[in-house]
Amino acid sequence: MHEGMTRVFAIDGGVVLERGGEYRRPAPPFGMDVIFTAEDPLQLLATAFATAAAAAPPEPKALHAPLQSQEVWAAGVTYLRSKDARLEEARQAGGGDFYHRVYQAERPELFFKATPHRVAGPGGKVRIRSDSRWNVPEPELTLAVSAAGRIFGYTIGNDMSSRDIEGENPLYLPQAKTYAGSAALGPCLVTCEQLPGGDTAIEMAILRRGVVVFAGATHVSQIKRPLPSLVQFLFRDNSFPMGAYLMTGTGVVPPDEFTLHHGDQISITIEPVGTLHNLVD
Repeated sequence: MHEGMTRVFAIDGGVVLERGGEYRRPAPPFGMDVIFTAEDPLQLLATAFATAAAAAPPEPKALHAPLQSQEVWAAGVTYLRSKDARLEEARQAGGGDFYHRVYQAERPELFFKATPHRVAGPGGKVRIRSDSRWNVPEPELTLAVSAAGRIFGYTIGNDMSSRDIEGENPLYLPQAKTYAGSAALGPCLVTCEQLPGGDTAIEMAILRRGVVVFAGATHVSQIKRPLPSLVQFLFRDNSFPMGAYLMTGTGVVPPDEFTLHHGDQISITIEPVGTLHNLVD
């Protein structure tokens, strides 16, 4: 754990902070909105930790998604593997060339993903659309961005996607990406000056009735675009008074014959955030 790194766990009525194995709880109403709207979130957390009362480690079942009023946005086609998958999805619809152009362009693909009530937390349920036949999870490094546009931390994101709907027509992207239970975040927010390095792994496993039916991994180094540039485009001619989360794309794509089933268990690991577990409803 890097010096100055703080883990922020969202619980009922506020947050629990962890540094070096020590847990403390700032007095309410200190919460995610206070952190994301601070002029300097890292300094705020350092001060809060120094003055907060000691606390017990939060129980896993008590954890919420680490957000309060923040919107969740996402970037697409940031990995070569993702570009290739999207080309295959859209080829028959005549839109395959779009994704190749985006991969090469200066301007990234950015899209709105979820409001807080659509986001599942650790151990919560994500959903697959009732009108889709081909659904996959997408494990993503997710940036915490303050209201002033500063990246101050990161968490794990699951960008649930209906690949058949998106592949039918690129204009259907909002329906393929944004619906009730279409995202998950957690298990905590890690705040630090330095973002994950190139050797940071993003790992995912999907279990069905206790058996692993898919497992895959990638590394942050495989993201084509500098992470600050994604945030710069997100904040261009836009504002986020309560801050935002930005998913940075996926490099782990199950094979075309795979689709999620109700009851599947999804586990995504990025250290030092930990592992985000979710059940498919």
